[in-house]
Amino acid sequence: MKRTLFHSKIQPLTVTDANLHYEGSITLDLDLLEKAGIVPYERVQVLNINNGHRLETYTIPGERGSGICCLNGAAARLTQIGDKVIVIAYGLFDEEDIANHTPNVTLVDDQNKPK
Repeated sequence: MKRTLFHSKIQPLTVTDANLHYEGSITLDLDLLEKAGIVPYERVQVLNINNGHRLETYTIPGERGSGICCLNGAAARLTQIGDKVIVIAYGLFDEEDIANHTPNVTLVDDQNKPK
């Protein structure tokens, strides 16, 4: 049997932009994605600390070092610039791999730079 566990998260990101007229996704600084071990176009869950909304989307790589955190498409209606969010990626793990699994947690400052 496989179990779904969180493998990576980035928190607390500050939303820097919202683009309603885009097909969907969350654009994140490529440096942050790499540090967290999240790949471009990976399915993620976004938890909005300010309003409690939880949504699923996929990542799009943003400019390195920019600190961008932009909710696109429908997700833009669930966030406002300045909101704090947590981005979580999950993976499927075999039972024998669970005991040795350690999730990657990337903490960021108010400018979305790794601490």
